[in-house]
Amino acid sequence: MWPFEDPAAHGLTVYLNGEFMPLPEARISPLDRGFVFADGVYEVIPAYGGRLLRLGEHLQRLENSLAGIRIDNPLDRPAWTAMLEDLLARNGGGDRSIYLQVTRGPAFPRDHAFPEQPRPTVFAMSTPLRPLDPALRASGVPAISHEDIRWDRCDLKTIALLPAVLMKQLAKERGAFETILVRNGLVLEGAASNVFAVMDGVLVTPPKGPFLLPGITRDLVLELAAEHGFPWREADLPAAALDRADELWVTSSTREIVPVTSLDGRAVGAGRPGPVYARFYGWYQEKLAQLRSGTAR
Repeated sequence: MWPFEDPAAHGLTVYLNGEFMPLPEARISPLDRGFVFADGVYEVIPAYGGRLLRLGEHLQRLENSLAGIRIDNPLDRPAWTAMLEDLLARNGGGDRSIYLQVTRGPAFPRDHAFPEQPRPTVFAMSTPLRPLDPALRASGVPAISHEDIRWDRCDLKTIALLPAVLMKQLAKERGAFETILVRNGLVLEGAASNVFAVMDGVLVTPPKGPFLLPGITRDLVLELAAEHGFPWREADLPAAALDRADELWVTSSTREIVPVTSLDGRAVGAGRPGPVYARFYGWYQEKLAQLRSGTAR
């Protein structure tokens, strides 16, 4: 029995192990190591006007994640590109998000060690982008902070997301949009986002390393800063310093740039989206317009 009642789910075409099919027909073995061990990786790629944003960077991060957990990449770049573009077209194009996942595949008996001849499971689906509520974008969103409870390779985009799920649920229960994770007194990233602060007129974001995901949107924001001559730096961001931040943002592929206007119940800056955010959000939308028109990637 198909468990989902949402008619939109029934209308989706997905890709599974070399074939396109309606989502209700997709079937994966209960012995898949992604199911029994969370042994796999994933990517989320936005598309605007039917064009994938920074596809090369997303595929590079996918390759890095696969190599990090020692799964051979099941497709080369041309094959990934052709499949993802075909998937977009089959689902109507436009502004969408692609979720793709690669696991080590099914294996019996259940054993923690890798199977001798793994057959990776490759799954991809395309769903409409859900833009942030304009009212939230106008007012900014609340966030909370919490000690990081994840493992030591957060730079790999694995499907072992239970700590992030718990942090997102904590934010929801406390009426917040995101949980900002802190380790040894330093801000790392959100449960599902990267973090930026405007400090004394400088845009600051934590440096890349094993404790945070190298976000594609994060890098694009830094490119925008460089293009427009806005001062920025990658540097350690003490959690205690956020009390004097002029602005605080979180970024992700599907939510773009989101202004945080309160943290742990205290106002950030003036308690409303700031002028630096407005400039960067405008620049970001210009990039997306260029992508839709085919003049940017």
